[in-house]
Amino acid sequence: MPARQAVLGMEHASFFYGSAKIFEDVSFLLDDARTALVGENGAGKSTLLKCLTGALELNGGQIVRSRGLRVGSVPQDVPAELAPLTVREVLQRSLERIGQGDDWWRLDVLAEEIGIAPETLDREFGELSGGWQRLMLIAGAAKLEEPDILILDEPTNHLDLANINTLERWLTEEFEIPMLIVSHDREILDRVTQRTLFLRSDGVHAFKTRFSVAREELLRRDATAAARAKLEEKEIRRLEQAAARYKVWAVKNPDLNKRKNAVGTRIARIEADRTQTYVARDRRLELSDGDIDARVALRLANLDVKTPDSRKLIAIDRLTVAAGDRIALLGVNGSGKSTLLSALAAAYDPEREHYDGQAPVRFNPSCRLVYFDQTMQDLPVKSTILDFAATEGTTEKEAIRMLAQAGFAFARLKEPIGVLSHGERARLVFLKMKLLRPNFYLLDEPTNHLDIEGQEDLEEQLERSDVSCLFVSHDRFFTRTAATRFLEIRRGRLVEIDDPDAFFDAQA
Repeated sequence: MPARQAVLGMEHASFFYGSAKIFEDVSFLLDDARTALVGENGAGKSTLLKCLTGALELNGGQIVRSRGLRVGSVPQDVPAELAPLTVREVLQRSLERIGQGDDWWRLDVLAEEIGIAPETLDREFGELSGGWQRLMLIAGAAKLEEPDILILDEPTNHLDLANINTLERWLTEEFEIPMLIVSHDREILDRVTQRTLFLRSDGVHAFKTRFSVAREELLRRDATAAARAKLEEKEIRRLEQAAARYKVWAVKNPDLNKRKNAVGTRIARIEADRTQTYVARDRRLELSDGDIDARVALRLANLDVKTPDSRKLIAIDRLTVAAGDRIALLGVNGSGKSTLLSALAAAYDPEREHYDGQAPVRFNPSCRLVYFDQTMQDLPVKSTILDFAATEGTTEKEAIRMLAQAGFAFARLKEPIGVLSHGERARLVFLKMKLLRPNFYLLDEPTNHLDIEGQEDLEEQLERSDVSCLFVSHDRFFTRTAATRFLEIRRGRLVEIDDPDAFFDAQA
């Protein structure tokens, strides 16, 4: 724990991009705990972090920070310019930020502390997996920069379960400093953080407890406020009717004007102190609810799943996916989970009325398949939102309506997809998939960029619909909730298991 008290926060802070409000009248003060910052996609969390670190300036209000405060931070996306540097050169930058660039020996000490081979420091940073790139940046910021407080934006992005467990251990045991952590990973929030801040359009709501408990309390507050506001509205209507009656009666009895004025005063007092209620944006994430007119949706037989250079990853002797099955694929990083999904997507042919009975991949002819690729690299970033959403058989009016339901404002529909956040892009892809009316989903890390509300929408939609689904996810909460079957890739074979917790625990 730092020897002195670290003070960081905001007071009546506001930030606008042009005339667009990102957040307004935000006030909070961090303490010496590990604090979660939670909010829906587009609430302004990443912008708020940039304001705290000084990368952006507020339009109103002020940043509150103790004199000489040293803040360490790791952004959501790994900077592309780091790829050609060595790991040593990347970590050296952390030392240079605090004026200790000559203390090169600290890099070797750090490597020993976090359990990486010394020769890893001389590898190109871009050769590391996306997960280890993030872990290296987090270790550099937390250990080398000696911050008074550490700020992390979506630290579990691109991390597999083993790396998530490593990060969890670092944050709870190795890094004894206050933290502010933005994450949509409900499990990591409950395991790591001790305080919770909710950033919403009505400001920041602070709780001195972990996420799941804090969220229940926030929902209770919202429900209480809504009930109180309803009673106030009912009382205002009753008083307005009374005032109208006194106004009529006062024509014959002027003394009743006093009662009418008194009622008007009561109405004004209630209006002035009226309970403010929070109304979340309507941003429904919906799946198609189509089912398959057969008991079996997919059969696999004698399928070898290989890398592009023909290295065999998985040998599948036989697998049957029943209509309505929701199967979670589990396995260590590099075991072939995503490769299997992409192989199934490549084998699907909507033009076939029947598949060869001897083929290793045989879809039911009534299957309508969609594939969510975690990289979303096929998104046409220069196309407008509306042009992308409009599909054959869908009118522009229908597309606009469904985009509105998914939370895309009409004024933005002519904007290019490239301006959207990762979370907004994921919602757009899910909307496009729904418009294709599928009944079979292949989902590769579908929750990577979805906010917590979006994850819950997806879980609910999968539970309520009769669609079939194979998915890969490092989100432990989502995997437990969404799946009806669990297949683990173990030594190149698919093994069906009863529940995923033993696998999750093994990754620790």
